[in-house]
Amino acid sequence: MTKTETRIQKKNQAAILAAGLKVFSQYGFRGSTLDQIAKEAGLSKPNLIYYFASKDLIYKALLDRLLENWMEPIYQIDATGDPVEELIGYARRKLTMSQNYPAESRLFANEIIQGAPQIGDALRGELRRVVKKTASTIDAWVAAGRIQPVNPYHLIFSIWSITQHYADFDVQVKAVMGPEDPFPSAQDYLENMLRRMLTASPGASG
Repeated sequence: MTKTETRIQKKNQAAILAAGLKVFSQYGFRGSTLDQIAKEAGLSKPNLIYYFASKDLIYKALLDRLLENWMEPIYQIDATGDPVEELIGYARRKLTMSQNYPAESRLFANEIIQGAPQIGDALRGELRRVVKKTASTIDAWVAAGRIQPVNPYHLIFSIWSITQHYADFDVQVKAVMGPEDPFPSAQDYLENMLRRMLTASPGASG
């Protein structure tokens, strides 16, 4: 029988994962140590090891949770909805995640830059499957004349690139824009750009 975790155990595990996220997103996997994570979590190293025997296990736990959350916005695309609004909604959700979870975005980016050693199978499996399904939906919208012709994969990649840029390159964004919050104007720009790109010409039909 699996033992029920105590409140303290749950609190410590949450502290370790939060500390791991901060350390990994700043230094990358190779540049991070258990000592750094323990210090950030406010725990002794032996206490940390009681919960996670290695930094690999902390890293994998973070990535497993992150990948699940990161794919949620694309699952919400409704093939029966208005194509332009569905794609704008997807971009809006991705931008919101970039705004609210910048450390998670940078952790994901670092993993990809390293060749995705921990989540490569998931990328080639579940992510590829859901993107292929979404691409088929976009192709069907194009064929029906509901949106302008577009390469579905490059459209999805473009949305990823634009939205995640604000988290992954926030230092660059802040250096250019100063103290201005980039997200309100970024959302307006992204929505207007996608609407102009995707809106079918009057009279188009499938």
